[in-house]
Amino acid sequence: MLKGSIVALITPFENNALNEEVYRKLIHYHMKNGTNGIVPGGTTGESPTLSHDEHKKIIEISVKECSGKIPVIAGTGSNSTSEAVELSKFAEKAGSNALLVVTPYYNKPTQEGLFQHYKSINDSVGIPIIIYNIPSRSVIDMSVETMARLYELKNIVGVKDATGDLNRVDQQLKLMGKDFIQLTGNDDNALEFNKRGGVGAISVTANIAPKLTSSFQKACVENIEEATKLDRILQPLHLSLFIESNPSPVKYAASLLGLCNPTVRLPLVELKEENKKKVSEALKVAKLL
Repeated sequence: MLKGSIVALITPFENNALNEEVYRKLIHYHMKNGTNGIVPGGTTGESPTLSHDEHKKIIEISVKECSGKIPVIAGTGSNSTSEAVELSKFAEKAGSNALLVVTPYYNKPTQEGLFQHYKSINDSVGIPIIIYNIPSRSVIDMSVETMARLYELKNIVGVKDATGDLNRVDQQLKLMGKDFIQLTGNDDNALEFNKRGGVGAISVTANIAPKLTSSFQKACVENIEEATKLDRILQPLHLSLFIESNPSPVKYAASLLGLCNPTVRLPLVELKEENKKKVSEALKVAKLL
């Protein structure tokens, strides 16, 4: 269930407020174009600047609109364990299929602190939990050994690995086995990640290229030559979407495709003029424009 091309869904705003109508349209756009799962309230969804009510609202909308057709993996992480527990319990009650929980940022917990944080969430819910390990944003890196300890708990089922270190795929596979779900958080390394034992991506690029990214993920399983071909097409797009802090570039790309406006919330700002052309050119290379 938790594999393939899973979109880290952008959150559309209008006059700095959540645009619920456009959010619903985005979800249906993904269901029509082969996306294998939806993540509401992740980093790409600007979770740090969503109010708690907005965060809960996008989870509710996602569950309702997906209506069991594709899984909803709700982003429910926080650097406050009690807040993460509360939001995770809400997401489960709302009907989410799984949770994506980022390592606590800013606090810099020890490995034991990380274990206890996730254990508290695990003990509070009854649905699968994906660990989101992203040292570049949260400062701390969960060790493979800590991950293995967590995998012994009833609800911890896998990782969104955004370390950028492909050796981690091998290490995690060796220690946890093939049933431990490994999803990359880096679109640009998805081909090699899958070759080493990964089963998909929680993708930024999927926001604007759902057909391409889902076809790529399917080809990784069925036809590696086709996957390699699609990867070459996608690479310029992957790179352009991180030319500035995510999600400013992907929201600009989405605006060019008529999906939503490019508005982001402070402290993020819209894409610089000199970088807009680079995003536009990458869309053209992928034949999206």
